[in-house]
Amino acid sequence: MRSAALSAVSTVVVLGVLAWLVTHSAGWPRVQETFFSWDKAVDSFPAVLKGLWLNIRLMLVCGVSILVLGLTLAIMRTLRGPIFFPLRLLATVYVDLFRGLPLLLLLLLLGLGVPALRLPNVPTELAFWGAVAIVLSYSAYVAEVFRAGIESVHPSQRAASRALGLSSGQTLRHVVLPQAVRRVTPPLMNDFVSLQKDSGLIAVLGATDAIRAAQIETASDFNYTPYVVAGVLFLCLTIPMARLTDHVARRQGWHGSGGTL
Repeated sequence: MRSAALSAVSTVVVLGVLAWLVTHSAGWPRVQETFFSWDKAVDSFPAVLKGLWLNIRLMLVCGVSILVLGLTLAIMRTLRGPIFFPLRLLATVYVDLFRGLPLLLLLLLLGLGVPALRLPNVPTELAFWGAVAIVLSYSAYVAEVFRAGIESVHPSQRAASRALGLSSGQTLRHVVLPQAVRRVTPPLMNDFVSLQKDSGLIAVLGATDAIRAAQIETASDFNYTPYVVAGVLFLCLTIPMARLTDHVARRQGWHGSGGTL
C-alpha cells in the first residue's frame, strides 16, 4: 500500500513538473495554437473519424487475410519429403521477396502502377490495392512467426501421433498447429498492433483514411491539429490492443518480472 501511494505521488509530481515546464516555455502559445487548437480539433474531428472507418475496415479484412495466407505459407515451408520441394521453394521465395521489399514501395507499385495499366476486369480502387500490398508484406512476416511455432513443437509429438494412427495431415491439424498457434499468439498480436498503425500508409495513394482526411483539413489553414486528432484516434485503437498483448504474453510466461510496471 505504501509503495503504491509513493508511486502515485512521484508520478503526479513528475508529470506536474513536466507540464509546468512545457506550458510556461516561451514558444508554448504558438505550439498550442498550431498543434492543440480545440476549435480546429472539433471542426476536423468528424472528417478524421470518418476516414478512420476506412482504416478499421482495412485492418479487419487484412488481418484475416494475413492470418490465412501466413499460416498457409508456414505449412508449405514445413512440409517434408522431396515431393513437396516445389511448395517449400515457392513459399521461401515469397517470404524472402516480400520481407525484403519496403511496404511503402509495394503500396506505390501496386496502388499506382497496376491501375495505370488499365487492364480489363482488374480493380482500380486505391483501397483495394493498398490492402493487397499490406497483405503481401505482412503475410511474409506472419508466415515466419507461424513457422517458428510449428518448428518449436517437439518431434516426439509427431511420432506419438503417428504411433496412435493419425495421418500426417491429422497430426498437423490436431496436434502440431494447436500447440504452435498458442505459443506464437503474443507475437501475432504484436504484428496486429503494427498493422493497425501501418494501415495509415494507404494515405500515400490518396485514399481518404484518417491521415488523408487530416491532411485535407490541415491544407485549408496550415493548422496541424487534425494530425494530432488522427494520432489520438489511432492511439485509442493501438493502446488497448498493446495492453491486451502484454496481458496474454504474461499469462503465457513471455514476460518476466522486468516486464511489469
